[in-house]
Amino acid sequence: MKTTQLPLPAHYDRAQAASWAYRPDEGALAQAAAAWRKAHAIRPAAADERRVHLLLIDVQKDFCFPEGSLYVAGRSGTGAIDDSRRLAELVYRNLGVITDLTTTMDTHFAYQIFFPAFWVDQADQPLTAHRVITSDEIARGEVRPNPAVAKWLCGGNYAWLCKQVRFYCDELEKAGKYQLYLWPPHCLLGSDGHALAGVVHAARLFHAFARGAQSWVEVKGGNPLTENYSVLRPEVLARWDGAPLAQRNTQFVKTLLGADAVVIAGQAASHCVKSTIDDLLDEIVAFDAALAKKVYVVTDCMSAVTVPDGKGGLAADFTPAADQALARFAAAGMHLVRSTDPITSWPGL
Repeated sequence: MKTTQLPLPAHYDRAQAASWAYRPDEGALAQAAAAWRKAHAIRPAAADERRVHLLLIDVQKDFCFPEGSLYVAGRSGTGAIDDSRRLAELVYRNLGVITDLTTTMDTHFAYQIFFPAFWVDQADQPLTAHRVITSDEIARGEVRPNPAVAKWLCGGNYAWLCKQVRFYCDELEKAGKYQLYLWPPHCLLGSDGHALAGVVHAARLFHAFARGAQSWVEVKGGNPLTENYSVLRPEVLARWDGAPLAQRNTQFVKTLLGADAVVIAGQAASHCVKSTIDDLLDEIVAFDAALAKKVYVVTDCMSAVTVPDGKGGLAADFTPAADQALARFAAAGMHLVRSTDPITSWPGL
């Protein structure tokens, strides 16, 4: 492959990466992409001999802007904004070599096990965000599921629900990846925050129109009784009574592993990106550990979750978890790359 990158198209404005209100004109994008395809002799994606699949994880407004309910600022304070700009430019400059592009969409409802409204304390008051719930707290009766949800969630069987949430926390703690963490409501289906960041949405559509490739989306996170950081599987798959709670996304695993290269970026490096790559690595190791070399992690297009303390510092900083994960992925044979280098210059490409 040639290492020459394409120029940035005329419609692109890097300042849009910081604009919550920006939304592209899809019709105008289609026309511009058709002209771009002709001007730069861009072949249809179906003609690619080497298939490069770009996976953009949860590049949604609630994560990508300070106006969002769970802005991924990183330590710089502008983390996700800078990431979105670099992501868009990665797509535009490497349009001719990206075969498939899939965006995941974190998709939630008002009552889910990781939202404060799902829980009450001993005084029947809802809990607050950015706290951990442990199995021991549930056992001691310090926190319990909101009784109001039992009717629609489990047929009114509140005793079953109490057993289920304790079992869930036990399973999380045994797995050793996460404890149950309560997040502010985010990416609620139907909300503005659920939508993709406009600058990334424009880039993905421009790619689709220019290359005759579908703009794929993988939705995750709608099960009220389990977290779903990874697009490949929920955190817990079974209920306390042995019945299935959720299932792995086996078809999408096959899709990714069927590509010649899988390029991964998005939000957040400490959670949904990390979990997705962890699960992909588990699948790879179970099949053929050598396949790890086909995975490229774009380190300058993702940031870690940080939680401001309101005093100029951080109440929580998940950057170390993200850094440790990146080191683990590299040790497994995955490539850590940067968006500013042409895809065709990356190792193995």
